[in-house]
Amino acid sequence: MRGATNTIPLRPNAVDPITRKNSQDNTGIGMPDMIMELVEGEALCITVFPKGAGSENMSLVGMLNPADDPFEFIVNMVAERAPNACPPLFLGIGLGGTFDLAARMAKHALFNLPGSSEMELELQERINALGIGPMGLGGDTTILGLKIEKAHCHTASLPVAINFQCWAHRIASAVVGQERGEKRWRTNSERRFVPRI
Repeated sequence: MRGATNTIPLRPNAVDPITRKNSQDNTGIGMPDMIMELVEGEALCITVFPKGAGSENMSLVGMLNPADDPFEFIVNMVAERAPNACPPLFLGIGLGGTFDLAARMAKHALFNLPGSSEMELELQERINALGIGPMGLGGDTTILGLKIEKAHCHTASLPVAINFQCWAHRIASAVVGQERGEKRWRTNSERRFVPRI
């Protein structure tokens, strides 16, 4: 991260949460955040997924009652928050699990866009019918795609997480393969390669 900040260059954005002092190199306590998943095979895939604060600040986890309609909650939260998240958007949604698992699933869902199930397409249609549109100025395209990941949850709870991502959905992966350290970059158009949990 330090090298990328100097070489690319990247704007230094990592600050202490209390003092707000900038580290000047995009590193610090807990940053960059690294998530590791074990999957089948002998290759190593490293994915870089930078996010802007505008969309990240609108993301949330709601702890619903089991009788609540999670899709109504999602539509209402998008209606309230989307104009401030730099639409048109991509949405990662985590349904079920625990408080922290729902948030992880929501972010992970953004790696596997777009969703194509009947449930995902219906939800996308409902959200686009809100008429928020690009930059919140009105129109038929509030979101460009969404993906839902779900997990079983406790009978007394219903966690729902929404991870907002702006239209500049930047993601890239480097794969070190099993044949003589083979390495190559994969771009947004190939992002479905990223292994799922």
